[in-house]
Amino acid sequence: MTPGRRVVVTGIGVVSPIGTGKDAFWAGLMAGQSGVGRITRFDPSGFDTTIAAEVRDFDPTAYMDKKEVRRNDRFVHFAYAAARMALDDAHFSITPQNAEQVGVVIGSGIGGAETWERQHEILLERGPSRVSPFFVPMIIVNMAAGVISILTGAKGPSSSVVTACATSGNAIGDAMRLIHRGEANAIMAGGTEAAITKLSIAGFCAMKAMSTRNDEPTKAVRPFDAKRDGFVMGEGSGIVLLEELEQAVKREARIYCELVGYGSSEDAYHITQPDPEGDGAARSMANALHDAKMEPSEIQYINAHGTSTPYNDRTETIAIKRVFGGDAKKVPVSSTKSMTAHMLGAAGGVELIASALVLQNQVLPPTINYEFPDPECDLDYVPNTPRKAAVRAAMSNAFGFGGHNATLIVRTYDGR
Repeated sequence: MTPGRRVVVTGIGVVSPIGTGKDAFWAGLMAGQSGVGRITRFDPSGFDTTIAAEVRDFDPTAYMDKKEVRRNDRFVHFAYAAARMALDDAHFSITPQNAEQVGVVIGSGIGGAETWERQHEILLERGPSRVSPFFVPMIIVNMAAGVISILTGAKGPSSSVVTACATSGNAIGDAMRLIHRGEANAIMAGGTEAAITKLSIAGFCAMKAMSTRNDEPTKAVRPFDAKRDGFVMGEGSGIVLLEELEQAVKREARIYCELVGYGSSEDAYHITQPDPEGDGAARSMANALHDAKMEPSEIQYINAHGTSTPYNDRTETIAIKRVFGGDAKKVPVSSTKSMTAHMLGAAGGVELIASALVLQNQVLPPTINYEFPDPECDLDYVPNTPRKAAVRAAMSNAFGFGGHNATLIVRTYDGR
């Protein structure tokens, strides 16, 4: 790390099932709004799960021209929209003078799923010569970062992270490290996902990982609740503009918060199930605290991974207790997935944004649908309604298939 280089969040861009743009997103959180409904992107009849949290009424041509829309998958549409919002929110211009110091680190868990399926159908029905010449660049995960760089002119470090549902937590943490090392002064970082497709839903259904509460879609995502029965898939993108502090101060940028801690770990246990003792998740949180030079008692809010699956919610609760000890029940914990559903590779970015907005507004988003306490999940989950609170530092968790864990810590910037 270059001595003294600190990283702050100066821009926010979000596309979510409960609102596009930071104001609509925050309003959705404060209203306890569920984004879950019957799937409309295809006919889900015959699927075990017929519900998802779709981004409705999204027009990609509001952010990119029609030619670019045709040449890119939906996950890239979401990413570019969120990146554009983050730049505009920060009043940050990329110029020939600063372009080489502006980077892009954007990941996705799955990438161009919709294009994969559509082009495979064309191959089978019309033959190989009719497959789009844009097929490969439309499906590969790195194209979100690539297109954002191309359309904004950012020429600094550019990469993609793929760690399943930990993706954008790792992406934001990796971007922070690049700024620490002096390799960039500003980076658009986060994740994007658009995997509400026939094959994706069928695959997760086959794993028995998804909720089948099809008759009550808005109550299907119920993190930490005793009657939770699986996750619900969401889609969208969450991207922040990270800047080196001195640059942000010099240009009189609005600073949402300082990104002070990043921890990462691996369960090394199972391809889908978390370590039942929460070892990897606990180490990720502990690593982030160590990186931030903070004690657990200095955290006033945790935005949990909180997927609404029986395994995850139990093990995350265990992990929090391992790290926070006797203070665990004093720390408010909420899962905003109860409203957005699980946005897979975009989840960590959207939830880091929620945490930054908590610091700005001093209100905790609720965990909705919390009706039946689970004896194994016995923390303060901010049930059902928002809560005013004094929050100086917040932790955000993102855990993924394969045992990947990422934790970020943000703290109020007070000018010192």
